[in-house]
Amino acid sequence: MTTPTTASTWEQLSEIAQKHTPARRVRRPGQSPSTAPIPSSLHKLPPDTTPPVLLYRDTNSWCPFCERVWFALEEKQIPFETEFIDLSNKPKWYTDLVPTTLVPAAKIEGELVYESKDILLALEARFPSPSLLPEDPEENAVARQWVEDAETNGFRNLAYKFLRETPTDADELANLQATFEASLDELEQTLGKYPGPYFLSTFSLVDLMYSPHLDRLAANLPVYRGYQIKGNPRFPRINAWFAALNERPAYHRVKSDDTTNNLLLRRRFGIEPTGNALPLNTADSNAIQYRAEAAERLSDNHEVAIADIIKNSGVQALAIDGDITTVKEAVDLHLRLLAEYLIHGDSAPLPGGRTGGKNSIETTISAVGAIALAYVRNRVCAPRDMSAGAATAFRAAVDKVLASLY
Repeated sequence: MTTPTTASTWEQLSEIAQKHTPARRVRRPGQSPSTAPIPSSLHKLPPDTTPPVLLYRDTNSWCPFCERVWFALEEKQIPFETEFIDLSNKPKWYTDLVPTTLVPAAKIEGELVYESKDILLALEARFPSPSLLPEDPEENAVARQWVEDAETNGFRNLAYKFLRETPTDADELANLQATFEASLDELEQTLGKYPGPYFLSTFSLVDLMYSPHLDRLAANLPVYRGYQIKGNPRFPRINAWFAALNERPAYHRVKSDDTTNNLLLRRRFGIEPTGNALPLNTADSNAIQYRAEAAERLSDNHEVAIADIIKNSGVQALAIDGDITTVKEAVDLHLRLLAEYLIHGDSAPLPGGRTGGKNSIETTISAVGAIALAYVRNRVCAPRDMSAGAATAFRAAVDKVLASLY
């Protein structure tokens, strides 16, 4: 089996991609995750200065409570560094350090704080500007009460009960839905108590408390329960709130994409979808900065990606006489063609359709590419590997390249 080589080198692809996106990451060879986002405010520190905050968070960027704190650090433009904790194998030093053994935790100017709400309030106290609490004393008191309410009003438990439980009959499911909708109605009313799209008169800690959970619910419920939050005319204020969040740069640095959220729910909780996957956001999939970011991430991590594909996708079964050399070459080629398409769009070369008979060289190469691309499409995790916008562009490009193989 001979593999054609009609694609740019990884070095060329990386160089071109970097010209079209400001997104950069720190490489972490041999570690998980293999790259990490560079905090947007890190440039504010003098050289060789330790950031004032050390954030402990999960390696996969799945934890909504970690996302709250990360979101706040980006919004408040506080320089920070990150220590990633493997939740499936927490190091003893971490379980000894943090009484709850949970993430997130943070050292704020050397002082340990844990529980996301307490970290948010501690950050606000230590770094009051820019503020995420209102200046007006009366509104400030309301904000603090609503931050507490977000933890105690039962909304999160009701929502995830509706999402994750398997009712024994249709009436039980209908009751769960009605209870959940009533809690959304309360949020809708709360969002109407101050002018503007946010819970208070300005973006605040209250928005941070709700955003990771509402984001996940908006992604999960249509696929797993056939229920829409976004676009639902019953909740115009919640939809205006989503739209306002989407205008915040910090939100785009920390949020996940719908596909990651839905794959995660199935993997972690074993819930089977009842509906189709949500359509990819065309604005993100066509944006050159996201396409270029995805190409750069793929270029930077192509060796890790290829090793993962070879080990876990099942593509080794196509090796002839156990020699995976040509399989590996074919995987490499298809990933480079994917990066080409991300950068150049429809002017990029694509693998082309199947040609020849059942056992032809071209058919085997196409099969290798199809398996590799289908695997990596669902392996990408946002924002662990790249931003949500880049992950959307990545998946859309994979769909295009896959279509060219058949």
